[in-house]
Amino acid sequence: MIQTGGGGIDLPPFFKLAAFDTVGSTNTEARNLADTGAPEGQIVWAKRQEQGVGRRGRRWVSPEGNLYCSLILRPDCDPAAAARLSFLVALAIRQAIATFLKPETSLQLKWPNDVLIDGCKSAGILLESKVKPDGLMDYVIIGTGINIASYPQLTDGLPAISLEEAGAKVSIESLLSAYSYALLELYTTWKQYDFAPIRDLWLSHATGLGERITVKLSNETLEGTFAGLEDNGALALILDSGERKLISAGEVFIVPPVS
Repeated sequence: MIQTGGGGIDLPPFFKLAAFDTVGSTNTEARNLADTGAPEGQIVWAKRQEQGVGRRGRRWVSPEGNLYCSLILRPDCDPAAAARLSFLVALAIRQAIATFLKPETSLQLKWPNDVLIDGCKSAGILLESKVKPDGLMDYVIIGTGINIASYPQLTDGLPAISLEEAGAKVSIESLLSAYSYALLELYTTWKQYDFAPIRDLWLSHATGLGERITVKLSNETLEGTFAGLEDNGALALILDSGERKLISAGEVFIVPPVS
C-alpha cells in the first residue's frame, strides 16, 4: 500500500511523503523515483524492509517498529561536497532523537556518521548518488534507519541500542517529523554557508575528540590522537611520531584509558 502527500504526519512543505507497508529497500524505491524525475524533498518511508542494506553492502536488519526512510536531495555540488552530507544527516538524527530522551542522556557522534546513545549505535545512514555528465550531482539518496523498538546485537563492532531501551517514548511518525524538521534546517544552513558550520556543530558533539583512537583501514591499523575534522570531512589523526595523517575512510574505535 502506498500513501502520498504528508500521510497525516507533520512535515515541512519542502517534503513529500510516499509511505509503504513493506519494500525491498527504501533506497531502491527512492532511487527509482529519482531516476524518473521525482523532485528534491521526496521521502520514501516503509514500516518494514526485506532487503535493507547498510554501509559496505552489509545487510541491515529491518523489522517493523523502527524508522526506515530514504530522502531524495538534488544539491548543486560535486560528489566530494555531496559526500559530506552524511555529517549533516547524523546531526539531524541526533537533534531529532534528543527531543525524546532525557537531557542527561549521553548522545554523541562518531566519525564518520554514527549516532551513539550511551556509547551504543542507534541508527544507520547510507548515501547513494548519481552524477550528471557535467560532473555535478543529479541526486543524492539519503537512507536512514533509526532503532526505535529493536536493534541488531552488534553493528560495525559496536553494541547497539533502541530508543525504547534508552528510555524514550516515541512513535515512528513523531520521530520522522522531528527528523525532517531538523534535516531541513541543517540542509538550508549547508546550502547557504557550505560545510564549515556543519563541521563545527558536528565537532561539538564528537566522541573521542582529543583522545586516543584506533582507525582500521583496508590495509593497516593506525593509532593516535583524534585531532579534529578537516574542511573536506577527513578525520585528522596525530600519530605517535607526530605525523598528521588524514583519514577519508575507515572504522574508528576509541582506545580505553589505561587505569
